[in-house]
Amino acid sequence: MRNALVLNATYEPLSIVSARRAVCLVLSDKADMIESGDDEVRAERFSMKAPLVIRLRYVVKVPYQRRTAMSRHAIFARDSHRCQYCGARADSIDHVMPRSRGGLHVWENVTAACRPCNLKKRDRTPEEAGMRLETRPFAPRELGWIFLTVPRVPDEWMPYLAQAS
Repeated sequence: MRNALVLNATYEPLSIVSARRAVCLVLSDKADMIESGDDEVRAERFSMKAPLVIRLRYVVKVPYQRRTAMSRHAIFARDSHRCQYCGARADSIDHVMPRSRGGLHVWENVTAACRPCNLKKRDRTPEEAGMRLETRPFAPRELGWIFLTVPRVPDEWMPYLAQAS
């Protein structure tokens, strides 16, 4: 079974839960099933389609603007696991402005890099090392956390994610 997208009562994306948790929320009347998949959930005297998108029946107040947490996994996902200097498969991260020179550990200063490029650049800026970034590092969009949470976003989720953007 696949994961399910959880929407607030206002149809705003809140989180991603396992299909099992989504079934529990629907069966306990805390959520309504909006989209279902082909998989079926069965019990001794019960069966239902596995939920792909559920909407909570009550509004959950989100006290802050959700930001995607920065991690190696998230940086590799943002940069498609490619070195931003040469295009090879990335296996490390690099600070564009080195931390030893006052660079911060933020989305806009961290990029994926292969080990040879990272060693070549050392504690210099790309210009000083004679290297060029293919793409400038950026913080993921508001809903970037969804795209980093699951390997592939199901087509059934897209209308609900497009509304929130």
